[in-house]
Amino acid sequence: MMTPEHDAASTTVQAFERVDAQTVAVARLLPTATLHEAGGKIGVLPPAIKPVAPAFRLCGPALTVHSPGGDNLWLHRAIALAQPGDVLVVHVSGVHDHGYWGEIMTTAAKAKGLGGLVIDGCVRDGVLLEEIGFPVFARGLCIRGTGKDYGAIGWLNAPVLMDDVRVAAGDLVVGDADGVVVVPRERARDVVTRAQDREATEAAILKRVAAGESTMRIYGFH
Repeated sequence: MMTPEHDAASTTVQAFERVDAQTVAVARLLPTATLHEAGGKIGVLPPAIKPVAPAFRLCGPALTVHSPGGDNLWLHRAIALAQPGDVLVVHVSGVHDHGYWGEIMTTAAKAKGLGGLVIDGCVRDGVLLEEIGFPVFARGLCIRGTGKDYGAIGWLNAPVLMDDVRVAAGDLVVGDADGVVVVPRERARDVVTRAQDREATEAAILKRVAAGESTMRIYGFH
């Protein structure tokens, strides 16, 4: 007996408010660790999610995807729905070891001007992804193929949970060599401002350390 086809529109949110472009532009220049600390130690996605190539960096509003395990049809739908600059944040229902994303999808996402991919699962075509230059952050590489089940239920732009971090559509997502941090949209402007201040403070501290001053004295440790 065939599974009835799921109406994708019924679990897709087409429009949502995104973090503003100016905040994204400033956040693009800031380290993930600084944003995490400036926000009160928030938003760290699982450390197993790493850039496929060391130089990859991404920054933009989240477009969230809750995909059935072992299936990448909802990722194709997400590419079609996304706007330039959006970062796809994909939850794969705990089924990590499939190649959910590869050369063709990367090329399609780059052609649309998307901001990147963060996936709590694996991808494939790692060498080609680096050559294309579209930033992909994943748990690793896996050649195991995926299906496309039109009866399987997924969600676009519903909140997803990665470890203890809730990611909502429109939140600020930043990734670099150290990892990925998510800042809630409503807090993004304030956190980015605080992160800028933190960077300035740390630059001054580094000068003191380089001049030979003790960190114990600088921070008042005992």
